[in-house]
Parts: sequence; C-alpha cells; structure tokens
Amino acid sequence: MRADSRGRTAELHELRERVRRGPSEKATAAQHAKGKLTARERIELLLDAGTFHETEQLRRHRAQGFGLENKRPYTDGVITGWGSVHGRTVFVYAHDFRVFGGALGEAHAQKIHKLMDMALAAGAPLVSLNDGAGARIQEGVTALAGYGGIFLRNTRASGVIPQISVMLGPCAGGAAYSPALTDFVFMVRDTSQVFVTGPDVVKAVTGEEIGHDGLGGADVHAGTSGVCHFAYDDEETCLEEVRYLLSLLPANNREQPPRVRSADPPERAGTALLDLVPADGNRAYDMRAVIGELVDDGEFFEVHEHWASNVVVGLARLDGHVVGVVGNQPARLAGVLDTRASEKAARFVQMCDAFSIPLVTLVDVPGFLPGVAQEHGGIVRHGAKLLYAYCNATVPRVSVVLRKAYGGAYIVMDSQSIGSDVTYAWPTNEIAVMGAEAAADVIFRRRIAEADDPRAVRAALVKEYAAELIHPYYAAERGLVDDVIDPAETRGTLVRTLDMLRSKHADLPYRKHGNPPQ
Repeated sequence: MRADSRGRTAELHELRERVRRGPSEKATAAQHAKGKLTARERIELLLDAGTFHETEQLRRHRAQGFGLENKRPYTDGVITGWGSVHGRTVFVYAHDFRVFGGALGEAHAQKIHKLMDMALAAGAPLVSLNDGAGARIQEGVTALAGYGGIFLRNTRASGVIPQISVMLGPCAGGAAYSPALTDFVFMVRDTSQVFVTGPDVVKAVTGEEIGHDGLGGADVHAGTSGVCHFAYDDEETCLEEVRYLLSLLPANNREQPPRVRSADPPERAGTALLDLVPADGNRAYDMRAVIGELVDDGEFFEVHEHWASNVVVGLARLDGHVVGVVGNQPARLAGVLDTRASEKAARFVQMCDAFSIPLVTLVDVPGFLPGVAQEHGGIVRHGAKLLYAYCNATVPRVSVVLRKAYGGAYIVMDSQSIGSDVTYAWPTNEIAVMGAEAAADVIFRRRIAEADDPRAVRAALVKEYAAELIHPYYAAERGLVDDVIDPAETRGTLVRTLDMLRSKHADLPYRKHGNPPQ
C-alpha cells in the first residue's frame, strides 16, 4: 500500500468496506438460515435510506486471555450510530450476532454508553436492536459493569427521550433488564426470547422442563407476562411498526408530538356509535370499534393488545394531533378493572404524561374485579397505580362516560374529582356507587325480605332507585360531568376540547420525585 494520502485513503475505504461486510459470508449465511437479518440489514430497514452515520466503526477490544487477544474484530459486535426516521433524528445500536454472538464486553459496552449519552444530549429517541448472548464470559466482571452502565443511562433517559427495545434474538440474564427499563418492547415470534434464567437453569433448579419460546418467547411476553408491548411474525413488519410508533412520539420531553395534516373532517359525525354501543349495560361490544369511529381515519395503534385485554390503550390522532386513548373493554370481563388492567393502563398514562401526549379516557366500567385471587394479588396496590398515574398527570385530560361508571373504578378512570380537565357523558351513562339491582339489595334488604311478594317489591325498588340516582343527568345536575352529549358528536367535541386545552399549564408541588405505589 502506498504511503501517500491517496494510498492511505484507499486503504481506509477498503477497511471500511471489509468491516461493513462483517466477519465472513459463512457467518452471514448462518444468521440468515435462522430466519434473522444481519445488524446492518436491520438498521437499513429501520432508518430512512442513506441516513445512517456510524460511530466507532473501527473500535476493537483490548481484553487478554482465553484467546481473546488473537481475536479482535472491528465493531466488537455492536453497530452504533444515528440516522433519520421520517426525517427526524434517531439514535440506534444493533448487536451483531456474527461477532462473539453479540455478547457484551468492555469495548462493546462503552460504544453503547457513548451512543446513549449522545442521544440524551441531542434530545432524540434511542432504539436498540437486541440480538446477543449476554455478557462476554471471558471478560468477567468487566462485562457485568458494562451492563450496569447501560441500566444507569436507561434510567436517566426515562421520561426524557423515547426508548424503544426491539428483541430480534436471545436476551438472557442481566441483559433482560435494559429492555424492561425502556418505554416500549417489540418482539419477533420464533426468533426472539427474553428471560433472566434459561431453560437449562430452570430445569436444574426447579425440575421444570420448558423450551426457549415457552419460557420467554414473544407470545409469552405479549400475552402472559406483559413484558412485550408488540409481537410480530417477521423482522420486516416489526421494524416498519417501530418506524410508525416513532412517527407518533416527540423527540424528547421538551417537544410536542408531531402533527400531521388529516383529511378526516374534525366535525365528522359518528352516527354509527349509536348502534355500536348498546344501551343495555349487560350487552358487550368492542371498545376498539368505538375508538375507530372517533379517531382520524380509524387508525389506532394499540399497545399491549394481548395482555390485560379488559382495558384498551394506544395511540391515535384527532385532527392530526397525537392522543393517548384509554378505554374499558366490555368485550372482555365486562370491562372490569383487575390487577393487570390497572397496571397496564397506569404505565400507559405515565408514558403519555412524560411525553406531552393528551389523554382521552372512554369509560364503561362496572367496578373492580372481586375475588380472593384479586385481593391477595394486590388489587388495592395495583388499582392505586392507575389512580396515582392519573392524579399525577399534567397533560390535557378529557374523559367520556359511555355507559356504566360504578364505584371506585369510576373515580379511578379519570373522573372529574381526580383532575380530569373536562368530562362528558353519553345519554346512556350510569354513574353511581353501584348498579341499581345491587344497590336495592343492600338498601332495601329487610323490606324485600319481609314483603309478601319479594320479587315484585324488589323490581319496583330497583326501578325507583334507578330513576332517582342513576338517570343520565344526575351527575350533570351536580356538576360532576361538564355536559351530556350526543354520541354522534363525540369526535367533534373531543377535537374542540383538546384544542382549547392545547396551552394547558399545570404545576405540581416541588419534590424530588413522588413515591408511587408498587
């Protein structure tokens, strides 16, 4: 190689091209054989074409022992840098499974630490594409310290910049905690798993036999544990959905979510709502259908779709502005709140509040789920999480009572008494301590028992109680809802109300931080 500038420059380009190709064609083929893309292929799918700027491409480890000194590949098994998604800056790091199995060592960790610091300083989202075998055992405790540095930065960035973890391969041991600290977790079926202890350790300790997917696969975490927010069948779809989520989020907590022009008229009448929601409170319907009628173009990006499905949460737009939607789901457990639903909704409310996303709450809740399992499982503690999240939220908050709103669950679902800015109700609303039948059984128990015809007396008393305390205008007459509205006018009402609240400013008392229920 020539020693002049042109020769050295040519050498640089050749080296960079070699690094970009990866360790070998055989390693690339092995990755593809598993149904997985390479780290660079994933980054190309995530970012706008031609926008990726790589950092520390030529970084190599300095570890000694166990043969590491003879194997010092460039990048050290992680690709870091920044680019654009829909024209907005996003930072990304991707484990390269072809290099040390994507395992984390000192240099590997330092690259990630530096990128995370850059993302926080720049005020831009951070996306991690995870496909690694955990800590690099040959580097010992140094590798573990590397994970600690990642966890520290995840925590400091929480609520400041959006953090998204995309699981595209194995993630075991301490490595599982970084995704758990981020705002959203995506997984791909059959190829990604997350667990603290793998199947072999589980069998050795407990005697239980289970496979990798059964222990920590995408469907397990999407439907059972709640660790995963989104699960997809392939990497291409998964990464496209990550791009879509980023289009709904602000770059950081000092900015507003991006607005897009909508062709959907803000005052569009929702006459279909009159048929979608039965007046009979005992009949089920799909809250997602109601949301589809209210939001722009019916586009609703549901979060945690398969976990705690008795409550629905997700992101959408109203007149081009991003909103977070929380709604009880009468099609599942009649829409009651239980431990999981409370935790799911609380986490979502906190995320929206952190990133200045207004909240729309659609209420149709018969109460908290009764039972020994719920009480022993901490329904008081978990229900308090949702209560705390709403009470602490300072973003614009609008709630609409569609049908039932009973007892403590009514209060928790962003009622006026806990700080909802504006509350509406449909003419089908039933806001009360409990349903008329249950109330009559409590209040008039002796009178019913002593009656010659208990059934007839009970029916009359139920009707009397409902007429006095559960009629559609009872709460409005007492100022507990701001207005009773025509369901067909709900979309326009929400758009106008949120527009009025756009400049809302609320100060909380000074404190280092609150102490929310855990």
